[in-house]
Amino acid sequence: MQVTATQAKNRFGAICAQAKTEPVFVEKDGRIDTVILSARQYLDLQAASQAEPLAQRKARFEQTYSAWINEQNQRFEAQGLWCDDMRVW
Repeated sequence: MQVTATQAKNRFGAICAQAKTEPVFVEKDGRIDTVILSARQYLDLQAASQAEPLAQRKARFEQTYSAWINEQNQRFEAQGLWCDDMRVW
């Protein structure tokens, strides 16, 4: 939906109700100036912009914990798994 700034001002309650179903584009001086969204749409948009791709999270984890990862790998190479000699009854 697209409205003028004057329409948005005069019908603010109706515009807010409409924004719950779709974004409302407010036009000022012949150009879109503002977009009115529902709180849910805004939170979804904010969460999507903050979502970090898995590859980036993995790279950051490996960089942050590289010393611990190397220590665990060395321990595995030297001693193997702690449960290698366990027997199934």
